[in-house]
Amino acid sequence: MIFNKHEKLEGKHAFLGASTYHWLRWDDETLEKRYYGQYAQMMGTVIHELAETLIMNKIKLAKSDKKLIDITLATAGVPRGAYSAEDILMNLLPFVNDAIGFRMEAEVILYYSQSCFGTTDTIVFDEFNKILRIHDFKNGKTPSKMDQLLIYAALFCLEYKKKPFDFDTELRIYQNGEIMIFNPDPMEIEGVMSLIISKNKSIMKYFEREYRKW
Repeated sequence: MIFNKHEKLEGKHAFLGASTYHWLRWDDETLEKRYYGQYAQMMGTVIHELAETLIMNKIKLAKSDKKLIDITLATAGVPRGAYSAEDILMNLLPFVNDAIGFRMEAEVILYYSQSCFGTTDTIVFDEFNKILRIHDFKNGKTPSKMDQLLIYAALFCLEYKKKPFDFDTELRIYQNGEIMIFNPDPMEIEGVMSLIISKNKSIMKYFEREYRKW
């Protein structure tokens, strides 16, 4: 028997695929939830790109910009049933407008080593007022922790040779229509810096050990 060729599907996975067999036991409600849920990562990427474009061009959002969300996601192929434009705009509006107001930069990479780096949503270091601001936009519903932003603060200090005791730090998460603000103690940031340094040294030892085997 000669099997049909499906070159365009190679490397792809079907929503109702054999390897994701749990759908055999889903009811209609779960099926619908999982179907639309598969677009969550795509939406996060697209909305972050929109935010970056708006911030770079200093274009503030208004409450009437719901259609901008619809157009952006429709262009990316995200179905209307996968999101609420009102909910997204409720988070995106203050995030973008605050970033512009604070003169923040979007999508800035902070680097310590090949094993430890990350990309901030928005960041600014105000040398005149001695304050580091790092903001994060979350499209998901699950409440987020400040740990990610603490790592960014530590990476900033390590890369730019700054001491967290020499300035104030304000971390913000924009999620679920709320703005969570955290002003970490400099000792917390210093603690994360120490962890990055020590764990990076351990990883380097692992690498050297494996390299010697060759």
